[in-house]
Formats: sequence, structure tokens, C-alpha cells
Amino acid sequence: MHELTRKFQDFFEVVVRLRKECPWDSVQTHQTLSQLMIEEVYEATDAIEKKDYQDLKKELGDILLHVVLNAIIAEETNTFTMTEVLTSITKKLIERHPHIFSDVKVNSVDEVKQNWEALKLKEGRTSVLEGVPDALPALLQAYRIQEKVASIGFDWQDRNQVWEKVEEEIREIKAVPVDDKDELEAEFGDLLFSLVNYARHSGLSPEGALSRTNRKFKRRFEHVEKRMKETGREWHETSLQQMDLFWDEAKGLGL
Repeated sequence: MHELTRKFQDFFEVVVRLRKECPWDSVQTHQTLSQLMIEEVYEATDAIEKKDYQDLKKELGDILLHVVLNAIIAEETNTFTMTEVLTSITKKLIERHPHIFSDVKVNSVDEVKQNWEALKLKEGRTSVLEGVPDALPALLQAYRIQEKVASIGFDWQDRNQVWEKVEEEIREIKAVPVDDKDELEAEFGDLLFSLVNYARHSGLSPEGALSRTNRKFKRRFEHVEKRMKETGREWHETSLQQMDLFWDEAKGLGL
């Protein structure tokens, strides 16, 4: 037996035993594990962002635990088995990569994506957007929607056109009365959607860009908090101008 096969078998048997004997594992369902699995994926993403590959190794193990435990739960109700999961994903990868496993020729990443979407439609999907989960965070969902439709040619030709759309959306949102919350929300959503599209055309991840800004804001605000404590200031007694001075200190320190 190959070492990898043996290691997976050992792991699988441990999870099976936990499912039978552990008070917590034995009562879990697909539904109770759902949000926990999402958290594990975010933790793995966080490790990637931090380039902490030892932590990533651990988080990938946690994700694998959720995959196996969900498969074991499904097997209990004769829904599917772990073997079927592995068989299904192997079959799909082979079918979706004819440029690797058959004689189809491709010359670019874009052609690979186009073939991928065309093959999914042949499998019975009625829309290229069918595979975009409603549960995705909105920013990521917008990116995936745009990526999907672009793969079949529904896209702007260059990013200058996309930026013109961003400016158009800015003008439209500025024209909305501030008390018209419904229209303001609709236009704000359009502006965000167009900004996501501009990021995509610029080769950027909007999710990554916003995460980077969030981390930067946290570092700088934590410096403001530190300086407030050092100078004995109370928040309610301190002007915004003074807080801004501490903020500028943080920027000067490269935070």
C-alpha cells in the first residue's frame, strides 16, 4: 500500500471512530457542520495571506476532517460514500481537462476557462452562473459572476471602458436623494459591482485588496489606541484632529 493511501486510511478510520464514540462528533449533521466548515476555509485563507505555511498545513487538515466527516454522515443515510466522492471528483477533473487527458489543444488560460464552462453546460447546467453559490460573500460572488460571463465573451474589451462605467455609477449615486434609501442601496450596489469589475480587469482580487486595506486600518487604529493610552487621553475628551495626528504617526511609521 502506498504511504499516502495508508495515511488516508488511518485518518479515515480515526474519524469513523470519533463519529461512533465522541459525544460531539456523533451528533453532528451536515447542517451543524456547514458554518464550521466555512470558518475552517477562512482560517486557511488567512494562513495563506500571512504566508504562514505551517498554519496552512494544519488548516488544510481541518478542512479534510470536514470533508471526511460529511462523507461519513452521508454514508449513514445511504446518500453517498467517501469512495463516491473521490470517484466523482476524479471523473470530473478528467472530463473537464480534455487538453490533458485527450487530444484537445489549448493555447491560453482563457481557452481553458472557456472549455471548462462549455463542458459544464453540456453536463446539463442551464446557465453559466449556475455554479456561483448564493452563500458566497457578496464581493467574491460579484467577482465570480463577472469571471463566469467573461469566459463566454460577455465582457468589456478593455479596462478604460470599465472605468467609464465606474464614473457613470458614481454620477448616478451622487444624484440619488439621501432619504431614498432603497434607490441609494441599489446604486451603491451597482458602484461596488463596477469597481469589482475594474479590479478584475486590472488583474487584482477585490477580496484581497479590501482585506489588505482592512489589515492596514487595524494596524493604524491600534497605534492610535496605543498613543491614546500613553498620553492618558479619553476618547470622549479627544478631538478628531488629535486622533488624526496619531493616525498620521502610524502612516509615518509605515503601519
